Amino acid sequence: MDYFIIEVTEQDIRREKEKARELRKTQWWKNRVAKGICHYCGGAFPPADLTMDHVVPVVRGGSSARSNVVPSCKECNNKKKQLLPIEWDEYMERSKQKSKVEGNTL
Repeated sequence: MDYFIIEVTEQDIRREKEKARELRKTQWWKNRVAKGICHYCGGAFPPADLTMDHVVPVVRGGSSARSNVVPSCKECNNKKKQLLPIEWDEYMERSKQKSKVEGNTL
């Protein structure tokens, strides 16, 4: 279900990706990653294993600003893809319910 659709041009995407590359070089980002904690699952990871994730994806209108990027483990980042926060929460809830039905734990 699409909650939010916005027109984003290729130029906008290129600009935000360049801003993200610059943000990765900052001490602020290095400090965030150095903590080694994934924003989504809360797992501990070596800093080199964390990626920059846009909470609101660039292709959905998000920006490469400090307020919109978080460290994420590769597994969570790959699962989240281009989901908005509300869509991610729904995905996680469905995953938990499915695990309970199957008798698994997350």
